[in-house]
Amino acid sequence: MKKILIRTATGLVYIALILIATLCGPYAFLSIFSIIAALGIAEMLKLCTKDEKPSVATTVIDILGGMAFFILSFSHYFPDFSVINPLWAGIGYMLLRGIMQLYDKRRNAIRQLSASYMAMFLVVFPLSLLSKLYLEANGHTTLLACLIFIWMNDTGAFCVGSLIGRHRLFERISPKKSWEGFWGGLFFTIVAAVIIGTYFPAYFSEFDVIRWVGLAIVVSAFSTWGDLAESMVKRTAGVKDSGHLLPGHGGILDRIDSLLFVVPAVLIYINFVI
Repeated sequence: MKKILIRTATGLVYIALILIATLCGPYAFLSIFSIIAALGIAEMLKLCTKDEKPSVATTVIDILGGMAFFILSFSHYFPDFSVINPLWAGIGYMLLRGIMQLYDKRRNAIRQLSASYMAMFLVVFPLSLLSKLYLEANGHTTLLACLIFIWMNDTGAFCVGSLIGRHRLFERISPKKSWEGFWGGLFFTIVAAVIIGTYFPAYFSEFDVIRWVGLAIVVSAFSTWGDLAESMVKRTAGVKDSGHLLPGHGGILDRIDSLLFVVPAVLIYINFVI
């Protein structure tokens, strides 16, 4: 019972922070997600270098470089950040990180550089795309809808999978996930999309019901793939959770793994499909 209460309390605090970031303006969004990006980088580095910890210097550069790229990805919308193009910041980081590795004689260069670049590609880059989704016209409501869909997908997958899950979805990577849970998550997500499109058109005004359902299907599929991708990394590292920051939930990557795959997929859906 105590574990359930801790998990619930942690989940409510996390959801509250995400809602504050989404609904309370761009500076709140940038501040909260910058911290999330930094924590995600640190956890990914730890997962990828489990048997050989990176040096403090390279870890600091990875975190600062990732935060800089994330913040500068908003440069088109914040004049204060428009001094440096995020592309050049990313190139500068890659060069500096490679040079630093030359002077680290004690560690495996391939493993260390792969971990750093993997953190940038799998954590920072998807989060940076939030700038395109959040700051365009009514983008914050689209992002809020995506978050609702992710949470509904997780809830549906857990409830249905726990009750009737029999057929394993991807046993090699995540033995507990089932096809029944996947379809349950998809059903919950589609129901949420229909409710949003039918009963809240004044607030969620971007699409009609059919397009909301299409977006829900995209979110459900890529949310599941994002979860599986992080499970693959954790299984390779031999750990159950990405960290211990969130009591009852694991690490920050355990909470944003779905989002990291959903954001790029949603942008493709919005720009090329509808």
